Amino acid sequence: MFSQFRYWKPYISPFDPCKPIRVKSYSTPPQLFMGFQPPGLPQFQTPHQALMHGTLWPALFSPYPDPKKGVKPND
Repeated sequence: MFSQFRYWKPYISPFDPCKPIRVKSYSTPPQLFMGFQPPGLPQFQTPHQALMHGTLWPALFSPYPDPKKGVKPND
């Protein structure tokens, strides 16, 4: 399984007056890694689950993380 989140460490200038953000992140949607939809892809069990996740297929679900609660990468 791959991680949908990517991290990088930007350049931090010694003259920047603001507090630096040492590690920045962004998310990549799962459909970027799935060329074609394979046949028989599992679906959510109920329409309510699918509506709550915004997609019929769990493999295409990508949550929006809370930046303040975000996952920290290994340094």
